[in-house]
Amino acid sequence: MTHVVIGGGIIGLLTAYELHSAGEKVTLLEQGQLGKESSWAGGGILSPLYPWRYPDALNDLAAWSQQTYPALINALKAESGIDAQWWQCGFLMLDEAEIAAAVPWARQRQQTLEIAGADRIKTIAPALSANDLPERALWMPEIAQARNPRLLKALIAALRNQGVELHEQSPVSRLLVNKQGVNGVICGNREMPADTVTVACGAWSRQLLDAWVSRFDIAPVRGQMILFKADPALLSTMIMRESHYLIPRRDGRIIAGSTLEYVGFDKSVTQDAKQKLLKMAVTLVPELNNYPIEHHWAGLRPGNSQQTPVVCQHPDIAGLFINTGHFRNGVVTAPASARLCADLILHRPPIVNPGLYRL
Repeated sequence: MTHVVIGGGIIGLLTAYELHSAGEKVTLLEQGQLGKESSWAGGGILSPLYPWRYPDALNDLAAWSQQTYPALINALKAESGIDAQWWQCGFLMLDEAEIAAAVPWARQRQQTLEIAGADRIKTIAPALSANDLPERALWMPEIAQARNPRLLKALIAALRNQGVELHEQSPVSRLLVNKQGVNGVICGNREMPADTVTVACGAWSRQLLDAWVSRFDIAPVRGQMILFKADPALLSTMIMRESHYLIPRRDGRIIAGSTLEYVGFDKSVTQDAKQKLLKMAVTLVPELNNYPIEHHWAGLRPGNSQQTPVVCQHPDIAGLFINTGHFRNGVVTAPASARLCADLILHRPPIVNPGLYRL
């Protein structure tokens, strides 16, 4: 069988990786540069933010992916020579109001969760401002991160080394559909036949699927972030408060994010967002005032009101598959989403209940 995957972010790339690993012939088409949209722009936290706020369907994908990531990153490093820097640095949430929901969730999901008092908080993250600490916080020591730009580079290099066809600057204008189902796509001026087509192009998925899916509410949500060039000793765990976060990297850089802005496909950055993120960061860690902001960028997440991604075969069009709508949880759920999509395409037993991810 021949398969076309539309979308060169982490979801599309891993879907291609899964299909190729099963011995299938895959062509991936990306309208811009591979891995340079939402997947590159995110923070790489390998957990949903406040996971107890999400349904089990989302957490099932996240849990499978969390177990898979260390081996996946090691495999990609062996195949590409690029280390995506999986780091189990833990996640400290300074939101005392979340404790009531978090504790039963952790017990039910068998997740390690500690209610940390003020002294313990200071031990975990000494750089936090002493003037603004809660009496209690949530500490999840087993949560890891991946350096997502490196993860994308490793995945792209591995696929190329394996001989998978990856095409940049190749926008798909139309799906080819007849009474039997999908039979390919129009890319540029040519028809590309395929036995299956997977739409995995994030916030741009709706443009291809509007003609075939009613009430499809995937839409772009801009997120802006800033990057400090700091000292590696300053912060060694991820911090979150009121849906904003600080993510340290091993080399000392610290990401501060992020905004949620419904501005269509506008990826520009704003001075207002930069100042708000700076204020948030230095309020949490005052010493960040002493370090330069090295970069300020924005990405477009595939917003989705139903809280779980859509991973399914189209109910009426044979051979057409959808893998999109991951919103803020694309990186953490990507391995499971890709495996589930490949399971459906190849008629294998699915890793999770596929009925939970239908349109």
